[in-house]
Amino acid sequence: MPSATELEPVVDILERDGAIIIEDFADATTFRGLWEDLGPALDAAGHCNKGYDGHRTRRVSSLLARTDHLVPVITQPLYLGAARRLLQRPGHMWVGRSRIEVTPNIQLSATQAIQIDPKQGKQPLHRDDALHLRQHPGPPSRLQLMLALTDFTQENGATLVIPGSHHWDDETPPRYDMTTPAAMRAGSALLWQGGVFHGGGANTTDSPRVSLTVSLDLGNLRQEENQYLAVPREKVLTYPEELRRLLGYDQCPPGVGWFEMQDPQLALVHDDLEEARNAAAALAQH
Repeated sequence: MPSATELEPVVDILERDGAIIIEDFADATTFRGLWEDLGPALDAAGHCNKGYDGHRTRRVSSLLARTDHLVPVITQPLYLGAARRLLQRPGHMWVGRSRIEVTPNIQLSATQAIQIDPKQGKQPLHRDDALHLRQHPGPPSRLQLMLALTDFTQENGATLVIPGSHHWDDETPPRYDMTTPAAMRAGSALLWQGGVFHGGGANTTDSPRVSLTVSLDLGNLRQEENQYLAVPREKVLTYPEELRRLLGYDQCPPGVGWFEMQDPQLALVHDDLEEARNAAAALAQH
């Protein structure tokens, strides 16, 4: 779909097929800035030492500590909008005899730049939401994004996806002959639900395949990447409040993530924890 499409058909496709490619997802300024900020780090990174991560693959994490140009990627309306529509589903809970409606929020879970070098083989097919020991089928808990920083082709390791596999149960194993390569131009993005089986393809060319990936999860789950350690407080304060909350400085209804029974933003805007605690105590008295 083109980046100018409406949100509704994107959500419909994600619900039906589990994955979609958005063309021209990143504008030229964002794309150039990401390369300038992350390219040198990828060049300096060694190949991974675990087979699952790829012995001919380079990975760089803590991206929001490394580049400001990731902000428009995370907050791109089709990605953030689709994540909110898919994940923030109303539910209810009983407190005594009161039936309370509750809608969870979402949070940034993991960020990573990935370079698949020549001679890298196929990655094992997997579900990203398996990290949270999810049962399938079930309500979605993650929406993943992969932005192509180079063209993705079947030959250079385009991500292999099994459309519709988010509807499968937990006893159906994935096979490579079921996959479709997510071929796309640089600047385009693949979005997929956490329950979709996928994996990096084999790079049989002479050039690397480069991308970055971002995941948005339900706010009541533990983040895959520890954003409180990955992004220094000084850097977090430079970002808009929406992104600070996505980083985890927020409360997920009905009550996960609080600080001194108050909004964890207090711990950011005050110079030290004692000052933040005093501010929280003052709020509690009102």
